[in-house]
Amino acid sequence: MEHDRTQTRAWVLHPEIKSDEQRRVPEPALEEAVALAAALPDLDVIGSEIVRLPRAQPGLLFGSGKIEELAERLHDHEIELVLIDGPVSPVQQRNLEKAWKVKILDRTGLILEIFSDRARTREGVLQVEMAALSYQRTRLVRAWTHLERQRGGLGFVGGPGETQIEADRRAIDEQLVRLRRQLQKVVKTRTLHRAARAKVPYPIVALVGYTNAGKSTLFNRLTGAEVMAKDMLFATLDPTMRRVELPDGPEVILSDTVGFISNLPTELVAAFRATLEEVLGADLVVHVRDISHEDTEAQAQDVETILTSLGLDEDRPRLEVWNKIDLVNDDEREAAFKRADRDPSVFAISAVTGEGVEPLLAEIATKLQGARHQETLSLDFAEGNKRAWLFRQDVVRSEQQTEDGFEITVLWTDRQAAQFATL
Repeated sequence: MEHDRTQTRAWVLHPEIKSDEQRRVPEPALEEAVALAAALPDLDVIGSEIVRLPRAQPGLLFGSGKIEELAERLHDHEIELVLIDGPVSPVQQRNLEKAWKVKILDRTGLILEIFSDRARTREGVLQVEMAALSYQRTRLVRAWTHLERQRGGLGFVGGPGETQIEADRRAIDEQLVRLRRQLQKVVKTRTLHRAARAKVPYPIVALVGYTNAGKSTLFNRLTGAEVMAKDMLFATLDPTMRRVELPDGPEVILSDTVGFISNLPTELVAAFRATLEEVLGADLVVHVRDISHEDTEAQAQDVETILTSLGLDEDRPRLEVWNKIDLVNDDEREAAFKRADRDPSVFAISAVTGEGVEPLLAEIATKLQGARHQETLSLDFAEGNKRAWLFRQDVVRSEQQTEDGFEITVLWTDRQAAQFATL
């Protein structure tokens, strides 16, 4: 059988475990797992399937009969890598690799690989490396050697092959300390940039949403920027910001953020907190949904869960954008527009054709009119906590000391002014 040897031949399995109360609808979940695999240029996905199980087996995940059946299939198709869409313990991984004579990568490992492939900024690269090391430390085996042949991969602890567990752990810990120091420097610079932006009288609009919902396509349409926008999971990894002049409205800074995904590895949620903090500083959050996706409701719930875990307050102004209206049938389209007519915070659009974008822009402009205003406050020396709060919020434009305290000029939102009043 002739095939391209520069790519790793992969097979995707989605375990549908009946005893798992958190399980997702298997068909769209498998489709998403295949799309994740397709996001890596080094993989050639030969086949995929749902494997239904009453419960996960501690040592091998699957039952012995299913393992033999799959072993035959994998051998016949000359598979080199099996991607399992779910968590796989280090013991299960080693046992399955022995049974099938292939490399195994679980969902977390695959997402880390994609992030490693996509990260462009210094901060993004450092965060991916830290996340990967934290994951790798729990396994004490190198899960990425199968991809090191084609590119750098995540083999930054050493080359292929295993060494003593203790030496591995020590090397990982030393590297984590180094990376943490480097990241602190980068984050400090980023905080300074954010403080400088806070002094600019432009409100910030953050686009958030499930991965591949069309955020970058919408961002490009609104800004004319050439941000990578492909029908691919995690096409955008590092936050991009552009200034946009709204028609008959204020100038705003538009921020395109990394796409969210269900069961995002905990290592990555922690590592990308700084990246997602752009959302916490936004004056308006625009949640972009792929309304053509069969699992759109579950995806929307996943996004809300992550926003809540980031600490986004409920009273933050938000809009919901039902994107990809050009991909649904007439009945669904009509229903979407009816819902948008009834709910002033919902907009049905197509970022590709531009349909529905004008009303969305008009609403963004309305929401942000006078979003930030300048005010001068007088604080006495005893109100140090209030003064500290203003500086933490990055709203101080200038400060003068007086005989009784401080004259502080701030540029802030109504929401920040209301919070300040409660201090």
